[in-house]
Parts: sequence; C-alpha cells; structure tokens
Amino acid sequence: MEHLLSMEDLSTTEIEQLISRASEFKARKSDHPKYNDTFVANLFFENSTRTKSSFLVAEQKLGLNLVDFETSTSSVQKGESLYDTCKTLESIGVNLLVIRHPNNAYYEELRNINIPIVNGGDGSGQHPTQSLLDLMTIYEEYGYFKGLKVLICGDIKNSRVARSNYHSLTALGAEVMFSSPPEWQDESIGASYVDIDEVINQVDIVMLLRVQHERHHKSEVSTFKAQDYHQQYGLNQQRYSKLQSHSIIMHPAPVNRGVEIADPLVEASQSRIFKQMENGMYLRMAVIDTILKGRKG
Repeated sequence: MEHLLSMEDLSTTEIEQLISRASEFKARKSDHPKYNDTFVANLFFENSTRTKSSFLVAEQKLGLNLVDFETSTSSVQKGESLYDTCKTLESIGVNLLVIRHPNNAYYEELRNINIPIVNGGDGSGQHPTQSLLDLMTIYEEYGYFKGLKVLICGDIKNSRVARSNYHSLTALGAEVMFSSPPEWQDESIGASYVDIDEVINQVDIVMLLRVQHERHHKSEVSTFKAQDYHQQYGLNQQRYSKLQSHSIIMHPAPVNRGVEIADPLVEASQSRIFKQMENGMYLRMAVIDTILKGRKG
C-alpha cells in the first residue's frame, strides 16, 4: 500500500489486514515499531478534533517526528498552492503527509509528490480511515460482515463517510441502506433509500450522520428545523426501543445531540460511538505502519 486515498483503492484482503494490525496494537500483542528518523506532517485545511488528534497520538506512539504545520500561519495564506506546499515538505525531508482538504479528490493534483499521502478527508468525497475504524468496530462486535444489515441515516449527499462505508461494507458482503431527506440524497452512490421506521427493527447497525450545514446553501440552513429533522430522521427513544438486542449505534461525530440522535442515546448500552473514536487511533497506527513498512521493503 503506497498511499491511502480512497476505500475503493483497497482490496478486501488489505482491509482485513489493516483491521488485524490495528487489533494487534490495541491488544498490545506486538511492540510498537519506532520510526525515529521519520518525519510526518498533518495538513488540515478543515477543522477537526477526532481525526487530527487521533493521527497525532498514533504518530507519536509510532515514534514519528511531527513537523508543525498550521494553515493559518503557512504560506497558504500568501497564495501557495497545495501542490507547492506538499512539494516543499517533501523537499525538506518529510516522509509522509496526512491531508484533509475541502476539495473533492484534491489528491489528483498531487500525482508528482513522491512521498505517501493519507487522505484525512476530501470534501464530500472519501474518508478512508473513518471507514476503516468503523469496519474495525463492526468486526469487533460481530466477527464478520457478510449479511449484516446496515442503515446509514442523514446527510448522504454531503457525507464522505457515507460514500466510503457504502463501498467498503458492500465489498465485504453487507447490505447497506440509506435514509435521508430527498434534498440530501445522492442516487449516484447506488444504495437503496428506505423509511427509517420500516427497517429500524431489522438492522444490525444504525449509523447516524452529522447534518453538514457548512456544505449547504444558505437557504437550506435558514429553513432547517432541528426538531423536525430529529423526529423524521433521527434516532429517538421510540426508535431505539425497536432495535434488536444485538444491534449497535454508530456515528462518525461530532454529534449534534438532539438532532441526529437523542442526547441520552449517545452513551446508551448499544452505542459504540466512543468505541469508534478509541479504535480510530489504533487503526491509524496500522495504516501508517503498513505504508512505512512498505516503503522500507
């Protein structure tokens, strides 16, 4: 694995290997490799708590040297292109780049960058490490993917998580359904759209998505009513009571409590939201370790 840009670039075998490696790190079944003379830069052009912090902890556990980079104090403010920023970091000896950017498929302009790139999220395109940590969480729960029924609810059109998870879960044999307001549906992904109340008692996993107002037209934001959305598409107590006893709740976070999911359900017994966050650090360790080991080989 040279880069990690999209879930569509990974085979099911590679997905399974990454989950296995992350599980080893989590169980402390192997010593952490130490990349003492290896440098990484995290280029986050969008705000982030979980993804950025998770990468930082993963990198430090692997003994990587972190190169300080903040868009607000970089030459990006002087008009420097993403390509030139990355080429500069490559030239001074950075060995790996983690990038989050608001443009879909930003990495297409980075073809001549000669160091690995890990996609930390591209616009409404893909978020491969989020998908992988979701898969790890699901695998911990069930031990398999084939035949699982997964309902993804919310802002599908603007969600890189929905795209990444649809491709990966479908490839692994799960049945993925979407539930969304008509204006936030995206037929190009290929999943079927269902009424949440018709399937809530049948699914194994219900995954809620954040309403991404920052990607909406101003008119959508001004007319949005959180309470109405919660009643029609959110996970409320009534829907929670209909879940099968083995079913789990997931959310990529940040969570808008009382919008996508009722406040008390965020940490309910069937919720795995904070488990996802925990698994994210180990999974990102596995991704970085796999890429850097491949470079050495």
